[in-house]
Amino acid sequence: MLRPNRLAGETSPYLRQHADNPVDWHPWGPEALAEAKRRDVPLFVSIGYSACHWCHVMAHESFEDPAIAAVLAEGFVAVKVDREERPDLDALYLEAVQALTGGGGWPLSVFCTPDGRPFFGGTYFPPRDTGHLPSFAAVLRSVTQAWAAQREEVDRQANELTEAVSSRLAGPGAPTKLPTAGTLVAAALERFSALYDPRHGGIGGAPKFPQVPMLELVLRAGAAGDRQALEMVEHTLAQMASGGIYDHLAGGFCRYSVDAAWQVPHFEKMLYDQAMLARLYLHAYQVTGDRRWRQVVEETVGYVLAEMGSPGGGWSASEDADSQEGEGRTATWTVNELRELLGAERAERAARAYGVVRGGNFEGRSVLHRPIGEIERDEELEALRLAMLEARRRRPQPGRDDKVICEWNAMFGATLAEAGLSLDRPEWLAAAREQAQFLLVALRDGEGRWHRSYRDGRTSGLAVAADYAWLVEFFTRLGEATGEAHWIAEAAEVAKGLIERFGAPRGGWYMTGSDAEELVVRPRDTYDGVTPAAGSVAAVALLRLGARLGDEALRDRAMATIEAAGASLGAAPLAMAHLCYAVELAEAGPVELVLPGAHGELLEAVSSRFLPFALLAWGDDDGGPLFSGREPGRAYVCRRNTCLAPLAEPDALIQALGLAPR
Repeated sequence: MLRPNRLAGETSPYLRQHADNPVDWHPWGPEALAEAKRRDVPLFVSIGYSACHWCHVMAHESFEDPAIAAVLAEGFVAVKVDREERPDLDALYLEAVQALTGGGGWPLSVFCTPDGRPFFGGTYFPPRDTGHLPSFAAVLRSVTQAWAAQREEVDRQANELTEAVSSRLAGPGAPTKLPTAGTLVAAALERFSALYDPRHGGIGGAPKFPQVPMLELVLRAGAAGDRQALEMVEHTLAQMASGGIYDHLAGGFCRYSVDAAWQVPHFEKMLYDQAMLARLYLHAYQVTGDRRWRQVVEETVGYVLAEMGSPGGGWSASEDADSQEGEGRTATWTVNELRELLGAERAERAARAYGVVRGGNFEGRSVLHRPIGEIERDEELEALRLAMLEARRRRPQPGRDDKVICEWNAMFGATLAEAGLSLDRPEWLAAAREQAQFLLVALRDGEGRWHRSYRDGRTSGLAVAADYAWLVEFFTRLGEATGEAHWIAEAAEVAKGLIERFGAPRGGWYMTGSDAEELVVRPRDTYDGVTPAAGSVAAVALLRLGARLGDEALRDRAMATIEAAGASLGAAPLAMAHLCYAVELAEAGPVELVLPGAHGELLEAVSSRFLPFALLAWGDDDGGPLFSGREPGRAYVCRRNTCLAPLAEPDALIQALGLAPR
């Protein structure tokens, strides 16, 4: 029987999943690099995450194979990395593989010199040659031969690839003239429209991801009066909420769809998707009043609060695609399973409602989906849903990565605070407060340094820029939602650390802090991916916090971020959609909406509205300029140091903000 390897003592569930492999895995760290240098062998760096289906496939096929383990032990120091704990390493080596192959993904398989310079890599390698991909064993033999016989060539390629990665991750150049918000949004909308799928919504074909930063940009344009933009967003929201990417029994969204129609998902569920999509649907409800979008918010938030809690506090990172019976087996259905559970007549109703057919649409089984736009349920269908959900919970369940990622928890906390105020859900605000307190205790050390993740009473890794930026956003939103000024003070403290540790020359941001491990390249986070770029989140959060505190230094740092990205932003605004929001916010105001001590009709009049360019301050006086000399029971609307006369009536406040009455 094999003894557990070095990964057994790690906090990451993904790393611990490999603790019983015959591979002599090391976690990333100085010990692994020193061992590779001592033995004069390359590093094999395998990067993945717990919910990654193909990571598990490669693990079963190769990393559980004693013959492969022997080859790795003889010629390499093998290193396992959880990309969620170490986004800096992931960014660096993903960029290297993209430079080499033109693509990337996970599992990420990278070969490096003992000092960490990449020289070869790919993603998934099969156990046998396929004609399209070499076997993993063949790759290992080729790298071993090159290392032994062509060392100079390997070293040259490592230098060239590291230089290429450094150039690609270098961040913005000299500041250039910034395009206007209108110009950027128009260009982004033109590009989105060109990529838009008029049949199924969203952009592009299969696989199809919810591109939330882009959809938020299009929704803001729709809210401002662009009818076509609003139609594109609503069509996309309806398609996603009706399709199999949405969990119609428990709520929440899977990471992406393997087809263009949102019908067959990759079944993993990520906390960040729940955070961003719940916020998008909340904003759509605020704009349109369509109760379908409110239902999606309530069900998605309900799923996280009920199902994604981590044992020690906080919310888990993800739910796997796989159970012990295979991918998607827990979530899919057959006609016979429905009949056994519900009886013939009720099963027929459930099958019609959820698209369950003989033969199915996924490996002989049916992924549940609803007719397009029909996601609401009558009393009978709600009873069927609950019966199916209870039965599903008795099946073998997918694995869960229960580590607490600072960034994603702050992201969901910000959504929960905003939604709790807007939808009048005090229990959500209580959960957001509880979460904020947990993060302050669990993930911030005695010297004020934040950490990336937490599990079993232990932290792992220093926080990166995205963690800090989302904490600023979360604490600011929580202060707005609750009227409790001490959260604004917490946001200010985090903002100070963000600027001191992560600020880069010419207004950019480094992903890693000045006190973090020195890598061969210090990466930056410039363009949006499935989540907004850290620099864009920072720009928006600092603009809003700066307005709340009357702190021009925070606003100036946000503007420096925007100005530094001027050339890139002008060339590809849709790829930097969240930074476009920062430009819009900076140009529009932000509008300061101050309700000293108020929590009655004036607050109710605005809290349910879509106000992307407003900052709300109410409740506790934080001693800042927004409350100075202002009377309770009045609303004050200001922009750029100019204020309207105090307002006492909700209708007058709505009119002053340019909002149409509902």
